[in-house]
Amino acid sequence: MATTASNPSLRELLTLRGFRRLLATRLLSQLSDGVFQAALAAYVVFSPERQPTPAAIASAFAVLLMPFCLVGPFAGVLLDRWRRRQVLVYGNLLRLVCCLATGALVAIQAPTWVFFTAALVVTGVNRFVLAGLSAALPHVVSEQLLIGANALAPTAGTLAATLGGGAAFVVRLALPASAGSNALLVCLAGFGYASSALVAATMGKDSLGPDRSDLDHAHETTVRTAVADTARGLLDGFRHLIHEGKPAARALGAITVCRFCYGLLLVLLLMLCRNTFAAPSDQTAGLRWLGLALGASAAGYFSAAALTPWAGRRLTVPGWLTTCCALGAVVVVALGLFFTPWPTMVAAYALGLVTQAAKISTDTLVQSNVDDAYRGRVFALYDVLFNGALVAAAALCVALLPTSGRSATVVLTAAALYGAAAVVYGSTRPWRTGATAAGPAKPTAPSTTA
Repeated sequence: MATTASNPSLRELLTLRGFRRLLATRLLSQLSDGVFQAALAAYVVFSPERQPTPAAIASAFAVLLMPFCLVGPFAGVLLDRWRRRQVLVYGNLLRLVCCLATGALVAIQAPTWVFFTAALVVTGVNRFVLAGLSAALPHVVSEQLLIGANALAPTAGTLAATLGGGAAFVVRLALPASAGSNALLVCLAGFGYASSALVAATMGKDSLGPDRSDLDHAHETTVRTAVADTARGLLDGFRHLIHEGKPAARALGAITVCRFCYGLLLVLLLMLCRNTFAAPSDQTAGLRWLGLALGASAAGYFSAAALTPWAGRRLTVPGWLTTCCALGAVVVVALGLFFTPWPTMVAAYALGLVTQAAKISTDTLVQSNVDDAYRGRVFALYDVLFNGALVAAAALCVALLPTSGRSATVVLTAAALYGAAAVVYGSTRPWRTGATAAGPAKPTAPSTTA
């Protein structure tokens, strides 16, 4: 962010009232996303009245990520038919209502499926809000400032979500271990969404598009036809990857395997923090260990951002991606079988680094090896693969992982898959296919992968 701060375009952006209000809407919304996600984790894993299982954690992952897979690619179909300012206002107000209802369900210890249904609505609406924020940007900044706005807004939103989640964990640690504490966190997220709606309401109803002519054109086709066109577009993107974008397709295969491994180890971490690193009855100690592990992983993410441009120049981007897969296998074998806190914290940092470095490398390879006409559709497929891999990994843990989290089978499976990704991807000699050897390029299409 330091380099961004020195860029004159940042000062220009912040002089624009429409951009400031849209950015504030995003920051409040994503800050609340972080709080809600932390509240969901606390409810599923650290509720004193619940005995968490891998199945419950897999359900939570499905609630958080399936909207990205199933709703995300088709959100634009409806966004092109609705005023985006109204989507931001009413979408956030709907999430306020759902959060208050969800908080009440937590407080009265309603059946888990009822809670997850309410939570799924919150995360489903999130896809429309995030897509609406991105689609609205060209209406509040000039074309010359659009690249800077696209760099600043999503990055600031991610930081806001991280801060929201961290703050929610701190608040949860300060509160007694009870259903009421978890309910309070969910309600706090709801009031954050309400604040985001209030800021969005200060903008004009038609100020964020679509333009009137675009609205009229969108309504000329039925939703069913538009959805079918979107599905065909995704299929066209897949065909382009297979026939014309093979370097990008290979990278997407490697990152999908890495993300699957990360999902296996994340569920294992949650169970270790809950039932092994602390007494199952001591939720506060378990939360502390989880917070430390997530902080270590976040430090690894930031280290990857600093290291990857340098490594990409020296090893080529495909070479660095291969190295990340191999390092994942080494780290998991070296540190993953202790099942004790401090080796696990070191592993969390290292895996955060290699996972984010692999993602940055894959982003670069997709951007540099896919024709611009197909890039948006390929990134939509990327989102589905990236988030679906985490859900699939959590589902596999239902069969493999005991509630203690101590599973050599899961650890060795992850190590084997990391190693296989390194061997298979590296054996294609991807650095000899004309892939870029430079550091990550500036994104030319926004990615909503998490």
